[in-house]
Amino acid sequence: MKRVLIISPHFPPINAADMQRVRMSLPYFESFGWTAEVAVVNQKYSDLAKDELLLQTVPANTVIHKVKALAKQWTSKIGMGGLALRSIYHYREQISRLLASQKFDLIYFSTTQFPVCILGSYWKKKFGIPYVIDMQDPWHSTYYLDKPKSQRPPKYWFSYRLNKYLEPIAMKNVDGIVSVSGAYIETLESRYAWLKNKPSRIITFGALEQDFVIAEKNKSKLKLVYQTDPNQINLIYIGRGGYDIHPAIKLLFEEILAYKETNPAIFSRLHLHFIGTSYSANGTGVPTVAPTAKEMGLSKKVTEYTDRIGFYQSIRNLQEADGLLIVGSNDASYTASKLYPYIMAKKPLLALFHQQSEAATVIKDCNAGNLITLDHSYLAVKRIFEAYLEQVIEKKSPNTNWKEFEKYTAKSLTKKQVDLFDEVLDLKHSKHLKSKF
Repeated sequence: MKRVLIISPHFPPINAADMQRVRMSLPYFESFGWTAEVAVVNQKYSDLAKDELLLQTVPANTVIHKVKALAKQWTSKIGMGGLALRSIYHYREQISRLLASQKFDLIYFSTTQFPVCILGSYWKKKFGIPYVIDMQDPWHSTYYLDKPKSQRPPKYWFSYRLNKYLEPIAMKNVDGIVSVSGAYIETLESRYAWLKNKPSRIITFGALEQDFVIAEKNKSKLKLVYQTDPNQINLIYIGRGGYDIHPAIKLLFEEILAYKETNPAIFSRLHLHFIGTSYSANGTGVPTVAPTAKEMGLSKKVTEYTDRIGFYQSIRNLQEADGLLIVGSNDASYTASKLYPYIMAKKPLLALFHQQSEAATVIKDCNAGNLITLDHSYLAVKRIFEAYLEQVIEKKSPNTNWKEFEKYTAKSLTKKQVDLFDEVLDLKHSKHLKSKF
């Protein structure tokens, strides 16, 4: 049995999008010949929302190494609140001791706390262990360079320069790349030509049926964020906000305003809820959807809840909705991490994505809902939006192709990960043999 050490600073019960791949893969690694251990940051150092139910999906025999971090209450005073920078020293020290005492075949970084990935090069040089990086988001991104300051993330000046410096360090000696988007791989290969000769896989996030079983068993404990009313039609979006989703938001709101003119009775019953739109600590998030609704005269029809909610609470809120909304970025490489729970909720679904998004491909391949892409014509958008609302009113579930959906299950996508791991080890072995002759 081969052994992989997974570096995932966020881990259950922390409810963070970037630990979902690890959480959903852990039950399946052994069936494909790999034993996985996880190095996480002790949850006491995180201020993100927690969902204790997430722990129910982590196999009981999973070995978890808990790493310390600097306290955010002190480091934030000097502008260093990110978990990666607060934990990187402790990762280096604690995991180096682990690697010196135990044998691992591979190190797998699966996180968006990217600065810790530079330790892959350090550990490879010190212990000879190959490493793979999972690109769930862009690391060094130029997306916001031409955007006004008001649309940039907090501390963008610092993070842009830090990422520009750290990414090449991690990529110099990486042995393989996993990514949720082909665009991320293309960008990296254009920057670092040697990556074209390294194994890579496009692997989206997976779907875990057990999550819906857990949500159903705990239904009475999972609160709804919005009020249900038989006379109100609740359309729900759960996910991040941000200025990059504004083109899709505006397109959606324009269709709602147009619908008001032709179907005023139905319009009067509609209400849109945008939940968990900020990554900031609960109570401190800045709305990014509500201001657009106000500008377009839809304040009474749109409510934004910036606070994040628990993962299973999200499922409960999706299941009780009349219709679901997924609003994507104008960046083609963006993939919604909650895409599969949306599909598995079996509710009328409207997705608005960039036409080249991997998420748009999933929706089309599985016939999982109504898809509007940002290049659609006005008439096409109108037709798709009206078809979606008709399904909502008639309470029709999507005619999802569940056989096609099987390839997006957690087990299938874990197999794709270990196939990459095996390829990395095969290349290492072949290089070792060549060096002998």
